[in-house]
Amino acid sequence: MPIALDLPHLIPGVVGNKGTHAPSPSRSFLFLSQVYLPDPAAVGQHLADAAEELVRRGHRVIVYTSDRGYDDPSARYARKEICNGVEVRRVPFSSFGKSSIAIRLLGGVSFIAQVVLRAVFVRRVDAVVVSTSPPMASLGSVLISLIHSARVKFWVMDVNPDQMVALGILGPHSVPVRVFDRLNRLVLRRASDVVVLDRFMADRINRKLDVSKKISVLPPWPASYPDALVPHDQNPFRAAHGLNGKIVVMYSGNHGPSNPVTTIIEAAKRVVDEPRLVFMFIGGGTGKREVEEANSPNVVSLPYQPRDSLANVLSAADVHVVTVGDAVQGIVHPSKVYGAMGVGRPILLVGPDENHVTDIFSRADVGWHIANGDVDGAVAVLRSIAGADPATVVTKGKNARELMQRSNGKAGACGRLCDVLERGL
Repeated sequence: MPIALDLPHLIPGVVGNKGTHAPSPSRSFLFLSQVYLPDPAAVGQHLADAAEELVRRGHRVIVYTSDRGYDDPSARYARKEICNGVEVRRVPFSSFGKSSIAIRLLGGVSFIAQVVLRAVFVRRVDAVVVSTSPPMASLGSVLISLIHSARVKFWVMDVNPDQMVALGILGPHSVPVRVFDRLNRLVLRRASDVVVLDRFMADRINRKLDVSKKISVLPPWPASYPDALVPHDQNPFRAAHGLNGKIVVMYSGNHGPSNPVTTIIEAAKRVVDEPRLVFMFIGGGTGKREVEEANSPNVVSLPYQPRDSLANVLSAADVHVVTVGDAVQGIVHPSKVYGAMGVGRPILLVGPDENHVTDIFSRADVGWHIANGDVDGAVAVLRSIAGADPATVVTKGKNARELMQRSNGKAGACGRLCDVLERGL
C-alpha cells in the first residue's frame, strides 16, 4: 500500500499520518544528485533537508554531487565538507551548464561515471537515495546497489524523457527516448521504494511499470517555513527594494519552458496604469531572458536570493505566481506553491484545469486560477487584486498557511519522506 500523502486534506479520500517513526539502527545512506546546497536549485534544497533529517535520526549520510553550479557552472563549491553532519563529496567535470541537451548529457554521464567508481571504495552502503538530476543517475544507483547489496530509494522529482517529449525537444519514438524509458523501468524494478510528488506523477510512473505496491505519493515542502510571518513593515527585503506601499506579485524559482511566464508578463504590460502593482521575477533558468526582455517599468528581474534570506524574500510578496505548462501534468511538480503557502501568501495559478495546485484549490479558497494564454483573464484578476480590500487577499493567504499547518508543515513532510527512506533497512 502507498504511504499516506503529505498535505493530506488537499486530496479527497486520502488520509495522512504525522511522519512519526520508531527508532531504527544506524544505517549508511548514499545520496546521488548533481545538485546540492549551497546551489539554489530546489532539488538540492530538498535533498539537503532529507539528508540532514536522517543524520538527526542517527544515520550516516554521504552525498555525491557536482563541484559546480547546476544553473551557473561558474559557481564553484568545496570539494569535500561536512554540512550539518552530512558528508558532502563534490566531483569535478560534472556540470557544464544547461545551454544544450548535449552539454547536460555530457555533465550527467561524467558525474555518474565518477560517482560509481568512487562509491566502490565506500566501506558500507545500506541504501542509495537517488533523484532525477541528472536523469541517468538512476543507472548509477542500480550499479552501486549491486556492488554493495544495498536498497535503492528512488525519489522522482520530474519525469524524463517525458518532459523532453512534452516540450517537443525529442520525438516520442526517438532512440534517446527509448533508451531512457528502458532505464526508467530498470530502476523502477530495482527500487525497494518509489516516491513521487503528486497523483498525476504516480499515474504516469505506473504506466511505465506497475509499482503501485511500493509507490508513495509525498509532495515536497517549502524551502522556508518560518514560525512567525514577517509583516510588510518589518521586512528588510521590501525596504531594500522600495516596495513599501506596493502590491508585489512574485514569481520565485526556475524559469523554464515547463513553467511558462508569458501570460503574466503580457498581463503586466497591460496594467502599467496600476501604479501599486509590481511584478518581481526571482531566480534563473532558460526562460529568464523573456523576463529581462519584457521592457516594462513594473517588471523587476532578480537572481536567486541567499537561502538564509528566503523567508523575507517570499514574505515580501502579496501574491505568488505558480505556473504549470499545459503538457506537463505528472511530469513536473509545481513545488513553488509550498513556498507561498509556508509564508501565508495567496496563489495566482496559471495553468490547465487538472493539476496538483487545482487539487489544492478544491480544498480551500487560497487564490485565483487562469489558463495559460488567457491574458485578458490575468489582467482582470490583477486589477481586482489592486482594487480589493487588502483583508481579502490576506485571508486567502491565511487559508493557505492553515492548510500547510494541518500536516505539520515542513517538519511533517520531511519526516514522512525519511520514514520511507528508512523503511526495510
